Amino acid sequence: MYQPTDLKKNVLITLDGQPYKVVEYSQKVMGRGGSIVNVKVKNLITGALLPKTFKGQDKIEPAEVTTRKVQYSYNDDSTYYFMDPETFEQYELSADMVGDAKDFMRDGDEMEIQFYNGTAINLVLPKNIWLKVTYTENAVKGDTSTSITKDATLETGVVVKVPAFIKEGDVVSVDTETGAYRERRK
Repeated sequence: MYQPTDLKKNVLITLDGQPYKVVEYSQKVMGRGGSIVNVKVKNLITGALLPKTFKGQDKIEPAEVTTRKVQYSYNDDSTYYFMDPETFEQYELSADMVGDAKDFMRDGDEMEIQFYNGTAINLVLPKNIWLKVTYTENAVKGDTSTSITKDATLETGVVVKVPAFIKEGDVVSVDTETGAYRERRK
């Protein structure tokens, strides 16, 4: 059982028999009354967001979720297909379940699928992923300011803001949660 203060971003819990993932967390300490924890949780089956408040002595049940490594194979209009690289078992996730993760997926990439009671419920990408820049404007000569950013289209089609020194053909690391540029591969 979790205490409210054990909850952090990405912790999986069970509420009313459904698995949820904590997506936002804040704690308010009250004088002698302990603390109040406010969270926003996402239902891993329906995708619904729900605000929830827990008091100091509440008990929260962890979600019994299993995880399997998979490789992304391909997709059609509404379904994404994955394969377990060891057992060659196939898994399908709807486009809604994949969501914005599609912006960072290439054929053959490894990721994880979470299962609840044997049903695939969630796709988990690596925190950071390396992608090649396929298009970006050239930097303005003489502009050496490090704070200037520009748009860059990556090999998956997603557009991210990158520093002015990034050029076509560079390979960059992108945070898959925020879509933010992290670094250029040396």
